[in-house]
Amino acid sequence: MKAFATLCTTSLIALSLAACNPAPTPAPDTHDADVKAITDTEVQANQAWAAKDADKVMTFYADDALLMTPGAEAVHGKDAIRDELKQMLADPALSLTFQSSKVDVAKSGDLGYTAGTYKLTVTDPATHKPVTDHGNYVTSFRKQADGSWKAVADIASSAVPPMPPPKKK
Repeated sequence: MKAFATLCTTSLIALSLAACNPAPTPAPDTHDADVKAITDTEVQANQAWAAKDADKVMTFYADDALLMTPGAEAVHGKDAIRDELKQMLADPALSLTFQSSKVDVAKSGDLGYTAGTYKLTVTDPATHKPVTDHGNYVTSFRKQADGSWKAVADIASSAVPPMPPPKKK
C-alpha cells in the first residue's frame, strides 16, 4: 500500500509539473519573407550574369552546390562551378536571363526552390557565331546561417531540339 501511495504521489507531481510547462511556441511563419528573399536573390543573380561578374555570380552558390546544364556533365562544388563558368562568362556574346514562374519554401523554412524559364546566348565554338538556347530550370535553395539563400542544385533543361546527326554520304 505504501508503494502504491508513493506511485500515486509521484505521478501526481509529474502531471502537475507537466501541466505547468506551457506548450512550446511555434516557430514564426516566415514563408512570405523567405519567398521574397529567394525572388530577390534571383533578381541579383540576373544582374550578376548581365554584368558578367564571376565573383558575384558565385555568391549565389553554396559550397556544395550542384550545376547541371544541357550538353554538359554535372558539376559538383563551388570551385568546379567557378571553373566551368569562367570560360562562359568570358564569351562576348554571353547573355543569360531567367525568370521564375514559381517560388516556394518548405514549411520548415530551410529549403526552397524556384522554377521558370531561361534564355541563353553564347558563341558556337564551331561557327564562332552566336547561338541562342532557351528552356526551363529548377533551382533548389538552402537557407544559410546568416539568413541568406544559396543555390544547392541548379538544373536547366533545354527546349531546343538537339542537332540531328550528320547525313551519311
